[in-house]
Amino acid sequence: MRAETDHSGARDRAARLAEAAARTAGVHLSTVHDVAGLAAVTDFFSDVWRTPRSTPPYPAEVLHSLVHAGGAVHAAYLADGDRLAGACVAVFGPPAEADAYSLVAAADRGVGYALKERQRVWALERRARTMRWTFDPLVGRNARFNLVKLGGTGTEYLVDFYGPMADGVNDGDESDRLTVTWDLASPRQPQETGARAPAPPTVPPALGSRAGGTAMAPDGAPLALRSDDGRHVWCRVPEDIVALRAADPDLALRWRHAVREVFTAAFAEGFTATGMSREGWYTLTREEDSPA
Repeated sequence: MRAETDHSGARDRAARLAEAAARTAGVHLSTVHDVAGLAAVTDFFSDVWRTPRSTPPYPAEVLHSLVHAGGAVHAAYLADGDRLAGACVAVFGPPAEADAYSLVAAADRGVGYALKERQRVWALERRARTMRWTFDPLVGRNARFNLVKLGGTGTEYLVDFYGPMADGVNDGDESDRLTVTWDLASPRQPQETGARAPAPPTVPPALGSRAGGTAMAPDGAPLALRSDDGRHVWCRVPEDIVALRAADPDLALRWRHAVREVFTAAFAEGFTATGMSREGWYTLTREEDSPA
């Protein structure tokens, strides 16, 4: 009975958050079932990923099949009309784990939070406990949204997850992804101060550097720092990887490999990603009982 009450309370809180965020963003939220609505979502995703509408990344018939299989497509429309301002798609993982999976999400600025909270309501109504999705770890603004705004945790680093991608955003890069795990009933409440990288006068030893020294980023500045107690690692990403990839793909790829090295080493030691500062520094955290 206590678990049922807690779950219902979490669902109600998420519903209130979704409604408030939608009002603030000036949108209304809807679950999309009809063919025309799903086709509009498909076109929206094509525009976001800069692909021709004739070859969308998520065809309407695929979205329709996912809905038919028990998944959901949620959309945000501008309050003064029917223009799409965001959409997301979720399906279910293994039933025994009560795990939902957010397949894709994209939204105009200020709309994403309302969409994710509405998606959270949908999952909680179906008894899900967690939701997972992946994102490009080099996109700092998405990391901040996922880890700080939503209170998710980066739990898995996936090297070249999709293989080569030929859209207008990821083309020419390797498709590393960071898995986010979101506790739907009790999202982590990150401390903003914990998401900021330190700025000590003396740089601490870098991750993986047992004899001291500093891991340097492709721009010549520090890349990764480790706390004295070994429980935190901070890793920096470029200010705008999408713009950098378009202007200098070779430099962008060097950033990819540098950040990959830090994350794979840290995750092998039991770290998870718990924060992202406004200045572009991840916080990776290891609990005291994790393996050294």
